[in-house]
Amino acid sequence: MRILSLLFLAGAAWAQGDGWTEIAPDASFSQWTRISIPPGKVVPQPSQWKLDPAAATLVCEGNGGHEMLRYNTPYKDLVFHVEWKFTKLPDEKAKYNSGVFIRNDAQGEIWHQAQTTAAGGYLFGNTLVGGVAQRFNLAAQMIENRILPAGEWNTYDITAKGHTISLSVNGKVVSEFTQAEVPEGYVALEAEGYRIEFRNVRVKPL
Repeated sequence: MRILSLLFLAGAAWAQGDGWTEIAPDASFSQWTRISIPPGKVVPQPSQWKLDPAAATLVCEGNGGHEMLRYNTPYKDLVFHVEWKFTKLPDEKAKYNSGVFIRNDAQGEIWHQAQTTAAGGYLFGNTLVGGVAQRFNLAAQMIENRILPAGEWNTYDITAKGHTISLSVNGKVVSEFTQAEVPEGYVALEAEGYRIEFRNVRVKPL
């Protein structure tokens, strides 16, 4: 029997209102695809992604290599809402790392990421400039670091509208990219060596 986002039923009422749609995986992960970073490699098995129905979360164990979990439906203008937290480690110097993607191409060669680190949330990526792939990094332009410590939940709202992609961290916009030439793409979540949980994974087309 298909488990209808059993994970996220607590937020289902909110997700169904005001144009929001819950897109969190069900037990089959049939609407999501694992993609290696960099692209073109075979992702290892077993998958490092799983559901935790008791905690109502999507969990990445962070032990299966660098990859993204991509939702299979592309979007144009939208808001991508994700709540996330790292599993706290005893090492106080741990450099927690993951990310949330928007307007990626199908294989992840072109990507726009909202970075999730203890050092802050900001936009960077490999985008198109004059039709040519080019890296950008807005770490230095981040307005403030609003990331809560590992073990606490953070909220990201990433808005893509026209040529602008903006990142709101815990209720405030801290990073904005205004030269987006890519008109549509895929949303995704990143695995990068640290255990991280996601919940309330939602989209709102604009």
